[in-house]
Amino acid sequence: MQLPVPCPGPLIPDATDRFDAVYRAAKAQRVVFVGIEREGERWTVKADALTAGPGHVVDDSVNVALRAAVVRLVREREAGSDAFAGPVYFMLHGVPSEGRARELAAAFHAALYGDLGPLRRAAPGRDVDQDGAAG
Repeated sequence: MQLPVPCPGPLIPDATDRFDAVYRAAKAQRVVFVGIEREGERWTVKADALTAGPGHVVDDSVNVALRAAVVRLVREREAGSDAFAGPVYFMLHGVPSEGRARELAAAFHAALYGDLGPLRRAAPGRDVDQDGAAG
């Protein structure tokens, strides 16, 4: 199923125990992969632009905004310190709830398509201005 952009959190696929199938489907459709996975009491968020193919370019300002969001989420303990931030693949471990994981996954998905609005709402911070550039 191809996800809309921006994608509402409830449509983010739960890839728990089926990551490979969800990832392969995104790659076959040449779209950005996004999914969440349950890890015990916590959740992992994964987003990957490689599945969209070589024609999908992630703008530098988007990458800066996503990296800044990951740093904030780790600093605020909404994600584990083993988070991975780009340039085209992002992963957050230790997200406290399914709802928050879906919100963050939807925001990362939209950002990888160039829409930083959901990211600004999901992970607000002073280091991302209205245009999404770090500052």
